[in-house]
Amino acid sequence: METYELKVGPLTRQLPIVPISDELAIASFVLLGDAELTDYAARALAKQVPADFDYLVTMESKGIPLAQELSRVTAHPQFVVLRKSEKDYMRDPLKVPVTAITTSAPQELVLDGADADRLANKRVVIVDDVISSGGSLTAAQALIEKAGATVVGQVAVLAEGDAAARTDIQYLAKLPLFPL
Repeated sequence: METYELKVGPLTRQLPIVPISDELAIASFVLLGDAELTDYAARALAKQVPADFDYLVTMESKGIPLAQELSRVTAHPQFVVLRKSEKDYMRDPLKVPVTAITTSAPQELVLDGADADRLANKRVVIVDDVISSGGSLTAAQALIEKAGATVVGQVAVLAEGDAAARTDIQYLAKLPLFPL
């Protein structure tokens, strides 16, 4: 299998290159389970988040370990997870549609009403593992604004493809796309 060598600070990972369509392949980056990279990324991104924010918000599921570690490193004892589906325990959830480069079917992001109440009038930093097409980020921004919060920063471990040229995000390394 063809791989891409990813370097993030002092760490190196071999990522398998996998097709996601007839025209495009990606280097498959999975942060889940990589405690060493999660720890390094959280410490490095903590230096890039705005000094003044109230909550970190991430999307289910790959951003969760990074948000948890970043929450700990920045002394923010709680963070909020935007879910990919409505759960029975949710009270008055807020929802927005989302499309992303790695999902073939339409999805939605869901914010529990209790979390929405917590975020109202707060300053939020969005945390993700990879920013690529920006679909998930756009949906997260819309959901956070729907809750009455303000996005003051957006951070990720990697910026994939054209996302590396964005000026509204902070990231640690670039990840190329692979045309087929």
